[in-house]
Amino acid sequence: MVYGANGYSGSLLARLAVSRGERPVLAGRSAAVAGLAAELGLPHRTFPLSKPDLTGVTAVVNCAGPFAATARPLVETCITTGVHYLDITGELDVFDWMFAQSSRAVTAGVVLLTGAGFDVVPTDCLAATLAAALPGAVTLELAFDAPGGLSRGTARTSLAEAASGGRRRVDGRLVATPFGTPSRTVPFPSGPRKVGATRWGDLVTAYHSTGIPNITVYMRLPRNAGSPLVRLLRLRPLRAAAQALIPSGGPSTTRRAGTGCEVWGEVTDAAGNTRTATLTGPNAYALTADASLRAVQRVLAGGIAPGTHTPATALGASFAETLDGVTVTTPH
Repeated sequence: MVYGANGYSGSLLARLAVSRGERPVLAGRSAAVAGLAAELGLPHRTFPLSKPDLTGVTAVVNCAGPFAATARPLVETCITTGVHYLDITGELDVFDWMFAQSSRAVTAGVVLLTGAGFDVVPTDCLAATLAAALPGAVTLELAFDAPGGLSRGTARTSLAEAASGGRRRVDGRLVATPFGTPSRTVPFPSGPRKVGATRWGDLVTAYHSTGIPNITVYMRLPRNAGSPLVRLLRLRPLRAAAQALIPSGGPSTTRRAGTGCEVWGEVTDAAGNTRTATLTGPNAYALTADASLRAVQRVLAGGIAPGTHTPATALGASFAETLDGVTVTTPH
């Protein structure tokens, strides 16, 4: 099942699945899901999150944000009914909650694979690759640039994340920082660019994947990232008003085809030794559809231990390299 199939990322996943011979059930809270299902010739269901209908379903991919609202009821139902769960979230609180459910998932024989899209497949796999290249690493730094535009759901979530400020993991604990602080210049494959610290999923997922206690994730920030207007978004009424102005949809087919993503990573051990690697790939939304489809196919094939997983712990550090258009450099 693709839940949230009437949304931007969910519809991309549904279309890609059909093109590769799959026939998922499309589902969502809105009756609008019926239109896409009719177009693709797929079964569909509409149900409230208070009563998810997973009858006859073996795995569900949750593409409906904000995941703080959708993950909990779907996961609870998946654990109760023995259905595997995947999502494409990047929300830190959701990741934390997901890992707190791991023992319940083990008892139920269910795989919970969180962050199976651009959040956080490329960064998680690169982090695991670097950790394997330098055992004993104590610091991990990751940076990404994905200039292809945002869907409405991503933009709405990003506003809330920016208003909440930045985060870093220091000695195993999450520490609040001003959004964009610290900053540095990173040598991406296409050239050096200035980036600032942000609230990216690897502050939780890479910590579970690698055990490295000090993690900072950077992104290329918009010019107005430090504006007082961003701080005003902490006021819920103003943030809600700004979110309501965001148009529906997302990057066009042409925009997706003409843009890509880049990831840089570096680990350091206590002696000062370092290993660095980079990843290049397609547009973040194209990567999300490809990654989540391949991930659910791997889960359905069996062989993944029950419990909560990141992409790297479930599918291996090399999973990102199996995705269309992705290239990873050897750590050096």
